[in-house]
Amino acid sequence: MKIYWTGESKNIIGDKVRALRKQHGLTQRALAEKLQLNGYEFSDLTILRIEQGARFVPDYEIIALSEFFGISTDALLKE
Repeated sequence: MKIYWTGESKNIIGDKVRALRKQHGLTQRALAEKLQLNGYEFSDLTILRIEQGARFVPDYEIIALSEFFGISTDALLKE
């Protein structure tokens, strides 16, 4: 696995995840709980760290987030 990191952020989806979460009127905890109900292992801390860019996001979590928000993975990954 190749990791792309400029030293500023460990992922490129943090801002988009935050915007989508707020558009859906969810707290970080509520989003994590909904993802858990779909069978994914997310916590509110996981969501916080993704949004802050403090955490690498594996491909299966990108898929989980894109499915939850009803967007393509390409849309989630585009800045």
